[in-house]
Amino acid sequence: MSSLGVPFTDDALEARVQTGIEEIERQLAIAVDSPEAFVAEAAAHLLNAGGKRFRPLLVMLAAEFGDQAHGDVPRAAVVVELTHLATLYHDDVMDEASMRRGAPSANSRWGNSVAILVGDYLFAQASDLVSDLGPESVRIQARTFSRLVQGQIRETLGPGEGDDQLEHYLSVVADKTGSLIATAARLGAKMAGAPLEVEETLTEFGERIGAAFQLSDDIIDIASETDDSGKTPGTDLREGVPTLPTLLALRSTDPESERLRSLLGKPLTDDAELAEAITLLRSHPAMDEARAYVRAETDAAQALLAKLPESSAREALQLLCTTVATRLG
Repeated sequence: MSSLGVPFTDDALEARVQTGIEEIERQLAIAVDSPEAFVAEAAAHLLNAGGKRFRPLLVMLAAEFGDQAHGDVPRAAVVVELTHLATLYHDDVMDEASMRRGAPSANSRWGNSVAILVGDYLFAQASDLVSDLGPESVRIQARTFSRLVQGQIRETLGPGEGDDQLEHYLSVVADKTGSLIATAARLGAKMAGAPLEVEETLTEFGERIGAAFQLSDDIIDIASETDDSGKTPGTDLREGVPTLPTLLALRSTDPESERLRSLLGKPLTDDAELAEAITLLRSHPAMDEARAYVRAETDAAQALLAKLPESSAREALQLLCTTVATRLG
């Protein structure tokens, strides 16, 4: 596995992508800076805490289907990553999170008001940078931002009366996660001048693999003993946050699942009840059903790649699909 988080079989491709990521990191540091020392510190807080840089990586790989050396490619990746970072500041306020990426969250360190304002600042910086990429990129960014916000609103309000809980949740994942990863692939291809049909295929690929990546996190949160994201396993269960495995378990009607359903119907603030729910859920058919759903999504994403020209970049994206599927256990 490469340090970039995706397997590479082409050393030259890996070197190009690594160089691109290093340039993106340099530009990110500039973008979050400010003459105001406190703003600069707070805006760099999550950036300096690390992260997978999954979205910039996808920008770079999508750019391989055109002129990957075009100077607008790293800028597009910075726009996408700044937008992602901004949503993390806001998400932590919404979730009242105390940790993010193994470090104290901005809201726990400086308060909700500062965290919200810093998120707004990062959105503004992303908007400033995307304006240099042309009107169409501005429109793409605005529509992505709209989906991000609408997804967060729907998550906050929850499903309406008569709505299917699982369908509601999957639509939230599509908007809150899939949309920005789709935009990463789209802008990478667009800035590199890839053919329109390639750009459209990569956009759909990004949407599917992005949702699959988020849903695989749902499974890992239950199945894994440890979590390198700084988030304690079982956190979603403790807070009563719906996830793919829990929603599938709640759909079950067999009498043997009655105890699990009763536990999943509320926040699990009691440690003993949380441990019991995790144990019951790990052995429940809903876990295998959730894994099958995610694998079907990665298979669909991989099928889209068959439409793209054969290349080492396409192979890297195919291996990315395999990585997402195999992390399920």
